Amino acid sequence: MNNELLTILEYLEQERGISREVLVQAVESALLSASRKSIHPASELKVKVDAATGDIKAWAHLTVVDSFPNNDQLILARAQEKYPDVKVGDELDWEVTPKNFGRIAAQTAKQAIMQQLRRAEKENVKAEFAEQIGKIINGVVRRFESGNIIIDFHKAEGILTSKEKIYGEQYMAGDHINALLIEVDTNTSGPSLVVSRTHPDFVRQLFEREVSEIHDGIVEIIRIAREAGSRSKISVKSNADRVDPVGACVGMRGTRVKNVTTELSGERIDIIPYDEDIKQYAMNALQPAKVKSVEVNEAGNELIVYVTTDQSRLAFGKKAQNVRLSSKLIGWNINIQIIEPKKEESMKDKIHKASAALAETAGTSENTAFKLVSNGYVSLEGIIAAGQEEILAIEDIDTEEINKIFASVEASAEEK
Repeated sequence: MNNELLTILEYLEQERGISREVLVQAVESALLSASRKSIHPASELKVKVDAATGDIKAWAHLTVVDSFPNNDQLILARAQEKYPDVKVGDELDWEVTPKNFGRIAAQTAKQAIMQQLRRAEKENVKAEFAEQIGKIINGVVRRFESGNIIIDFHKAEGILTSKEKIYGEQYMAGDHINALLIEVDTNTSGPSLVVSRTHPDFVRQLFEREVSEIHDGIVEIIRIAREAGSRSKISVKSNADRVDPVGACVGMRGTRVKNVTTELSGERIDIIPYDEDIKQYAMNALQPAKVKSVEVNEAGNELIVYVTTDQSRLAFGKKAQNVRLSSKLIGWNINIQIIEPKKEESMKDKIHKASAALAETAGTSENTAFKLVSNGYVSLEGIIAAGQEEILAIEDIDTEEINKIFASVEASAEEK
């Protein structure tokens, strides 16, 4: 049993990273709990395991009495066999290790020991991974359970639930996988590490890994709005005047954003320049749509955005995704209003309008005025300047009405 126990302790210490001291304490606690009845009926017992040899011994804390001992007492005569100087009333730790305790206790306590070891292992995992929450960790796909992916992160197992997995992604056992650590849960019997590939901070961490300017604090990601597997919008600003935040994130020939997109299985990434002016920020967020103007309704936390008919499709996006993500990104409700284009007057309408105006000015019928306008005479001044003879030369013109026009003009001139 001693050699067997030492082998187990050594294996767990090396492979699971649990210290020998913690393992020994776990074994002692488990043995005491599982084997109390087989050791001694005393209320105070302790079990000790020699970490070097694997020897297991048990002691009961007893009080020396001269007669009629109970479970927590030892008769004087028996105590003096081992401790000649002992007296009635003394308290001592009396070894009560059963002859076959090693094997019997090990069999009885096996399950309890494993529970203690798992608990110790989980505490070790907590200490190891607590500071990595919110960071990307890399592991290997091990197996699948009820739609969830179980991942080996070397010193601990993690779980990627179907909710935290990007829709459409497929994995096989042995595949390497990156994911964001969002929780270390050591209270469950299953995997301790809870990871995600749909969390917005997964995108943030990917950009920090790809873009040195973000890692160094020169470029800052202000906010992320994400519909995992489909599209994300991130707003960025520069803390250095000479650095273009969007260009830094895109990279030379788009290599940086392309690497992020590849990790996200083709998810589209819109990189938006942040602006303190909420109107301009909204215009930036709604790209690629071109916005005409923005009105702010602070009482309703609403932005009324005006776009032309031809830009409305881009502003809304497929299934309203563009406006929905833009609203999440800037933190305001967006109400898109479509500007209807003004209907242009036809040439025929213009001629009729000019004819009506000329008929009123010249005091003639609309039919005659229409013929005059159709021939290029749109005002009374133009008619007089052309002369009576030229006007009368117009085909099918009403001679009488033309003569009246010129007579009226002459009469007005004489009165002046």
